[in-house]
Amino acid sequence: MSDALQEAAAAQEPPSPGPGVAELLDALPQAAALVGADRRILRVNRRFRALLRLPDDLDPAGRDGGERLLGHVAALLARPEDRDRFLAEARGHGPVTRTADHHLADGRILRRRRSPAGAGGHLLLIEDVTRQREARDDLDQRVRRLAALTDERTAFAGRALHELRTPLATVLSFAELLLDPASGPLGAEQTAYLEAILRNARRMTSIAENLPRAAGEDPALALVSGAEAFGDPDMGGVQIGVRMRNVDDERPLPGRGRAAHAYARLLIRMQDAEFAVSNTAMQLLRRRTGSVGLGGNGQFTRLTALDRIAAAERRPWQRDALLEDYELGLHMRLAGYRVTHVHATWVSQEALPYTHRFLTQRTRWAQGNISCVRYTGRIVSSRHYRARGVLESLYTFFQPIAHLATLLLTAVMLVALVVGGSAAEVVLAAWPLALVLALTSIVPFVLWGPVYRREFAPDRSRISGVLWGLALWLYAYHLFVVSARGFVRLLRGRTGWAKTRRNAETAGVGPVATES
Repeated sequence: MSDALQEAAAAQEPPSPGPGVAELLDALPQAAALVGADRRILRVNRRFRALLRLPDDLDPAGRDGGERLLGHVAALLARPEDRDRFLAEARGHGPVTRTADHHLADGRILRRRRSPAGAGGHLLLIEDVTRQREARDDLDQRVRRLAALTDERTAFAGRALHELRTPLATVLSFAELLLDPASGPLGAEQTAYLEAILRNARRMTSIAENLPRAAGEDPALALVSGAEAFGDPDMGGVQIGVRMRNVDDERPLPGRGRAAHAYARLLIRMQDAEFAVSNTAMQLLRRRTGSVGLGGNGQFTRLTALDRIAAAERRPWQRDALLEDYELGLHMRLAGYRVTHVHATWVSQEALPYTHRFLTQRTRWAQGNISCVRYTGRIVSSRHYRARGVLESLYTFFQPIAHLATLLLTAVMLVALVVGGSAAEVVLAAWPLALVLALTSIVPFVLWGPVYRREFAPDRSRISGVLWGLALWLYAYHLFVVSARGFVRLLRGRTGWAKTRRNAETAGVGPVATES
């Protein structure tokens, strides 16, 4: 009986670490604890005991030391929710984070890091980062003050430009009108006076329009670093607008005929309208839901946010991600950072005038959206996502699947109409519903055309705006094609992609995406 009790007691004792481990832990500059695969503490160093202010009779590696240590540390934490989360993770009931900051009731901030230590165990490192956080908070406060001053300077430059531009435009208009021969003959002296007025008014207009740069201000960088963007220390990423630099190119396909050029110009125009109005509107909606997406060009990220994500996820950009920038935005919000969109400025990129390259690019985007479904659980359970942000994110993830379902439903309805019988009667009887759905799907695209013309192409006719709206409606049907292609690629296990070939590239330098 006594032998059995001794064996049971021995089984409860944690395994002893190898020789030299204590000396190695004591040599570390941080507080350190070696934890076994069963989450039991095997050894702690002197800095660990001092930093956590452990009582002399508390041996973390002892029989009941682990539970006593958990209770001691939980009592040090400032907020009840932090205690619950800490205990759940420590006891294996919650998700494990590799890096976390803990706020203590005495005002200290301790940073905990986990590193694999072999045999299923890990090394727990703890350091006091109170001074670093205080320095960072002080720096963030100074950055906010500077951002506020920058905003005031930008606002003053904008007001001055507006106040100068309006009267100068009036002076220019009247001077040009008087110099027009249709207004009647002028004497030489009168003509000289008017030309001097015109010349100086144009000069003042040029000075006014360059007022922000003359003041040493870059409007785009001022907006990105302003109080509503990186001036906020919790802002991890900023996305600005995107426009197509070749939207006015009259001959986008060298060596091709008029019809090919006309089609390519329309395809380029549709991409510009898509990014300029509909995508911008979606991002403005996402600002309200707290789910702004990062995407490719026009993306700015905070370095400390990338470092934190890398510490928690091993790298800020995930391998084999087809929408690596969008996924980076997801990781930022999951880490507690905010992401915003600034629509008042934009970056330019090339639109694709080739159908194959365009469909290749959009198929990658559609497949990337479907792949993001794997984040659903983390987003739904995250305390950093509000309900409306969760709904918008799920809408984005499942949009290609909805396109595919709509395509299949349309095919079924067409087959029913062709075959006839009771199925056809049901489809025909639902024509009012089909009409309502058609109107709700067509009208928004048609309305975007005039909005795009008014904001970005005011020199074009109103008829052009309406025609662009109708073209946007037809252009949107490519989503059904690329969603189907992306889903088929996913089913076939084809997840590798290279970047889309640029317009000027006739032969690829390095790997490029297959155009098919």
